[in-house]
Amino acid sequence: MHRYRSHTCAALRKSDVGQNVRLSGWVHRVRDHGGLLFIDLRDHYGLTQIVADPDSPAFKIAETVRGEWVIRVDGEVKARMAETANPNLPTGEIEIFAREIEVLSAAKELPLPVFGEPDYPEDVRLKYRFLDLRRDTLHKNIVKRTQVIAAMRREMGGAGFTEYSTPILTASSPEGARDFLVPSRIHPGTFYALPQAPQQYKQLLMVAGFDRYFQIAPCFRDEDPRADRLPGEFYQLDLEMSFVTQEDVWNTMGPLMTKVFEEFAEGKPVTKEWPRIPYSEAIRKYGSDKPDLRNPIVMEAVTDHFAGSGFKVFANMIASNPKVQVWAIPAKTGGSRAFCDRMNAWAQQQGQPGLGYIFWRKEGEKLEGAGPLAKNIGEERTDAIRTQLGLDDGDACFFVAGEPDKFYKFAGEARTRAGEELNLVDRDRFELCWIVDFPFFEWSEEEKKVDFAHNPFSMPQGGLEALQNQDPLTIKAFQYDAVCNGFEIASGSIRNQSPETMVAAFEKVGLSQQDVEDRFGGLYRAFQYGAPPHGGAAFGIDRVVMLLVGAKNLREISLFPMNQQAQDLLMGAPSPATLTQLRELELRVLPQKKEA
Repeated sequence: MHRYRSHTCAALRKSDVGQNVRLSGWVHRVRDHGGLLFIDLRDHYGLTQIVADPDSPAFKIAETVRGEWVIRVDGEVKARMAETANPNLPTGEIEIFAREIEVLSAAKELPLPVFGEPDYPEDVRLKYRFLDLRRDTLHKNIVKRTQVIAAMRREMGGAGFTEYSTPILTASSPEGARDFLVPSRIHPGTFYALPQAPQQYKQLLMVAGFDRYFQIAPCFRDEDPRADRLPGEFYQLDLEMSFVTQEDVWNTMGPLMTKVFEEFAEGKPVTKEWPRIPYSEAIRKYGSDKPDLRNPIVMEAVTDHFAGSGFKVFANMIASNPKVQVWAIPAKTGGSRAFCDRMNAWAQQQGQPGLGYIFWRKEGEKLEGAGPLAKNIGEERTDAIRTQLGLDDGDACFFVAGEPDKFYKFAGEARTRAGEELNLVDRDRFELCWIVDFPFFEWSEEEKKVDFAHNPFSMPQGGLEALQNQDPLTIKAFQYDAVCNGFEIASGSIRNQSPETMVAAFEKVGLSQQDVEDRFGGLYRAFQYGAPPHGGAAFGIDRVVMLLVGAKNLREISLFPMNQQAQDLLMGAPSPATLTQLRELELRVLPQKKEA
């Protein structure tokens, strides 16, 4: 027999009754039932119940073992009685009568419990991540993650993509976040950068003649953490294709990712035909470029109904500024004053003056609008709003007014809030879509200049001509995001492979041809030597897995994540470098100013 095990803790079934077996694993818990000892033994694969009675030679040792000790058990497989079988466990119809137990490794008192997975402070969980990872939910999430990545690899291979690896030590590049810099010992005073994404390399691969590339790529960005973003490092399914339009990318990746989602969705519906929603429409209808389409609320403009009305606040705003619009957020079933007041109070907590509303109720046979706005604008206008939005008895509607550019985010948050509060959101499905036609440029209020809205390497719609003759803020990009349940899960574009167009685009944000050559020399040079039209995307693996397992934050699907302060509590990073290390790199650390 093998030194440690003949079977795993998930392998034995009723058909194995009578066999002599050997199992090894961790003691999940110990139960004393009046002299009979029950030990739940756990390994990577599952759980098996061990029984030791006072007559067993293993009993004395069984009495000493504690939670999370590692033990070896020899014994006989026996069938459980029907009333004691555990239908929730694959091994629930059998148990092992222990004849011999060997302690392979005792465990100190645990700093956090494994059994039962009670809530526990995150700093403790991260410091003792090796224990945290023994918890069943987290363990399964990590296994699921590897399975999702394997499915992605399989499907990408089936779609004709080949996996390539690109450098980790590279040059600094403006990808939208701060770089992590790595000092060079061989070239003192100079630095490598960790890649924010393999963007330039994958484009160079297309120029080099490799047609369909993909990579499960690590990306490094020095940005502030949040729940849907891991600090420091994350992984993406990075891909690029030559001689394609954006429709080709959508038609390839939409069905492929649907297939991956369906494989792990546990029967939940997954969008088969992804709608393609222009950016301006997404902002208008949902107040977000990553809308949760499980929420049925669609916002509509109702400016005309308030223009010249008795509600002077809105009417005066409309009269004094042609850019002012009034948007309606219809809320079916929200027609109670209590709910409307709660929404209004929430809006004030967000720093807004409030949230105007109308709700409809039947007075006898007559359907009437109620609330201050209804009184101010009158019966006719109130009914016109109700008719436009398809509302009825027991429904409500909220209103936001101003310049849409300034209020759309708040309107989107109000839509989300109303949908969740009224339980209108169908949580048991995966709603996917493409957001398309992003603006190429945006106005930076901070710097008082035009800046790239998204990816600087995208092709502007209309090409060089648009850059030369169009108002930059009206130019759209061949750029798209994939969105699932309110989370952006991918971003991509058709790339700008023309040197002239590339220079013209960067000139709009204040960079010269020389700047382009200095900062993107490799890419710019490559485009002089025959570059195919190409495009691609990158899917955030961490977010996809988070959605598929139903986790609330990314630390629940990552092996060894950092905390919210971007610290690795397990390994103690970041940490000061030694004087020897600094000397070799010819670096000196400036002393930190002490807080007064």
